[in-house]
Amino acid sequence: MAASNYSLKVNRELLDLNFESYRLSLDAIPTYNIELDAAVEEVQLKDTHYTLEHMRAFGMYNYLHRDPWYEDSVLFVDCKGRVLNLTVTLDTALGKPREVYRMAEPGQCQDRLCASLSLTSATWAALSDGGGRLQLLRTGKRGDGAHAKWEPLFTEDMGQPFTILHSVSHVQPGVQAGVHTVEVLLLHLQKDPQDSKGSGYSVCLEWVTVANAAGPGEERKYAVRKRRVLRGKSVPHYAAVAPQGKGLMLASDKPFIFTHVDGIPVEQPEPEPMEVEKTDPIYFWQQTEEDVTVCVRMPEGVTRDDVQFQLTADHLSLGLQGFPPLLEGQLYASVDPDASAWVFKDQKSLELMLQKRSEGPVWPELVMGDRRGEFVMSDEQAALLHERLTHLTSEDLNGNPDKDKPPCNSQELEDCDGFPEDSSSLTHFDGETLRPTQVVNLGSHQFLFTVDVDPAEMPCLCLRHDVDALVWQPRPDRPGHMWEHVATFNALGYVQASKRDRKFATCAPDFSFASLCECLRRCFLYRQPSPLETQLVNRKQGRQVGQVAKQQVASLDSDRPILGFRASSERLFVLTASNLFVLKVNNN
Repeated sequence: MAASNYSLKVNRELLDLNFESYRLSLDAIPTYNIELDAAVEEVQLKDTHYTLEHMRAFGMYNYLHRDPWYEDSVLFVDCKGRVLNLTVTLDTALGKPREVYRMAEPGQCQDRLCASLSLTSATWAALSDGGGRLQLLRTGKRGDGAHAKWEPLFTEDMGQPFTILHSVSHVQPGVQAGVHTVEVLLLHLQKDPQDSKGSGYSVCLEWVTVANAAGPGEERKYAVRKRRVLRGKSVPHYAAVAPQGKGLMLASDKPFIFTHVDGIPVEQPEPEPMEVEKTDPIYFWQQTEEDVTVCVRMPEGVTRDDVQFQLTADHLSLGLQGFPPLLEGQLYASVDPDASAWVFKDQKSLELMLQKRSEGPVWPELVMGDRRGEFVMSDEQAALLHERLTHLTSEDLNGNPDKDKPPCNSQELEDCDGFPEDSSSLTHFDGETLRPTQVVNLGSHQFLFTVDVDPAEMPCLCLRHDVDALVWQPRPDRPGHMWEHVATFNALGYVQASKRDRKFATCAPDFSFASLCECLRRCFLYRQPSPLETQLVNRKQGRQVGQVAKQQVASLDSDRPILGFRASSERLFVLTASNLFVLKVNNN
């Protein structure tokens, strides 16, 4: 796995440092209930499949799909093998979901999964029957109101059951101009006989390229042109193919590597040493519970006027005028810029004092992904650490001084109890070399959800930064700025962590609101701050409040588990086994 070589650059203009909280609004959300003619096809996991990775991949699958090309249009598959579509134009005149395609009877499959659907383009879709069969369907323009049936132009048995994670469609340029190509990303879990300590399964991603024949009159003949296989040990939080099939992007707790191309094993490169030659650190740093002290070596003859220094709550830039920055990037945690300062020390080094915004947490690194510094631990810190870890090396089985508590038996731990050996990362793989080009160490940035915003772009990913939730738009055509911060949901990172029964999360494509749903019945809506008609006054601080962010709660009239959850700019769609609920959120 490549070392982290990139950091996410937060757009400070999209952060609201004065945000206080969400105000609970008792305004009712208009909710419309559509009873389904047949139940949604929900596949229950078998007892042998109740590993953590099976639950992440299939037990938490979102059965509802929003069409990003057509507003307020959703699709799902029912138990009869029908692909059903509901397009809302008027809430008070909702009809039944209409059938757009019916799958053939699936064959006997012992480990059958749920059917999955990916809308490839405005006129194409990829469909899995859950039994191992992949179909590419020409749908026509789905949003023109026509009731044309979808036409299958490619069907192939991929050998084992899978779900579709993502797909894109494009036309080849250059020599193969006019060749229509579909890139499909598949996920399945395989028994791993070499895994003696984990769950016994490995996660397999298969990147399949399907294209039509280039000859005249053969435009309707589609075949698999290339198959690439990646393997890892955790189900990715995010996985998508770049436009034109030029790359692949993954966010996962553990690394993935390409193992096969068209059935031929990929020669794995020799692991590169982290340091080719021993170099002296360019800075040293220490920390306490309250602050961080950094000492940066400076060239001879440097004066204060030569120093260029910029510090925000979570970003540091330090360098000399006319030269690239010596130290630049996102800080591991937030600091207070007003309480931080720097001074020259003996004209040979610069000493920087950073005041932590939150006391207590220990920073494992100063700047995310920067390995050119050396952490220096004081004698007091070493003694305290030794005291805290003494019980781990005690000869007594129960080193815990609380004798009433039983000792911990590591053999009783489940997969979900262990701390991941590899830190969570966001990786971009080049489509030609299959090598990682940009790697972001996500660290404490918890992954929240994926959302389709612009159908011409890759899906966005939402990460927790401190208490906020930040939405990032991948830009694979901009190597220097591959992930762009496009929206912020204030305090959503903190809010979602308090929802113990949370199942799905999403947001509107125009970022006007974010929403969470629980496993049963309840949905929570968090609106962006909006101006007030009359200004309010904060009694504690004595300042005027010009805008308020609202929280709303909707309780569905159903006792069935929520199986699907999607949002458009105006509506929320909630799917259960027997009902499809439409919640009117905005009246634009």
